[in-house]
Amino acid sequence: MKKFIYLISPKKIDKNFYNSLKKVLSSNKVAYFQLRLKKQKNKELIQVSKKIIKITKFYNVKFIINDYHNLVKRVGADGCHLGQSDGNILKIRKRLKNKVIGVTCHSSKRLAKEAIANGATYLAFGSFYKSKLKPSAKKTSAKILLWAKKKLQLPVVAIGGIDNKNYKNLIKQGANYIALSSFIWDNPKLKPDKAIKVFV
Repeated sequence: MKKFIYLISPKKIDKNFYNSLKKVLSSNKVAYFQLRLKKQKNKELIQVSKKIIKITKFYNVKFIINDYHNLVKRVGADGCHLGQSDGNILKIRKRLKNKVIGVTCHSSKRLAKEAIANGATYLAFGSFYKSKLKPSAKKTSAKILLWAKKKLQLPVVAIGGIDNKNYKNLIKQGANYIALSSFIWDNPKLKPDKAIKVFV
């Protein structure tokens, strides 16, 4: 089965998280796991990363750190994800050599082409729906996915407000991966291990 989920961490990591992560990754649907913690000290990020890496390695999932590209080599992560204000991709690519670098392109063809020229490994487009993680994010049309599938040679992640009712359309339009966070970790009806099962 092809792994098609790009899983983003909850906003806070508590002691129950690691066990939940094991259960979710055992579904064999997750290709990438991104640690997205804002305003954390490096020391805390390193501690959390080292625990997560043991789990992602066991389930053969790529471990990606959001923003903190300086920690990728220190913790042995597979790569980093960069927003448009997270540093010079070209310089980061030179330093990280063959590591994974994902780049947020919003709904911009220009940013996508620039990211490819600078050495990105995958591109993220969105937000396609209203997102709890980024409530102020601009809405993106699914047409960008069709364009990317035809014109670009890189894998594409669709991001923003994705749930069990709207994900199939994004895959049909050309997304290689769908990013999930709130639906898995903050679902009022389903625990994480059950929430992942509704995506097929």
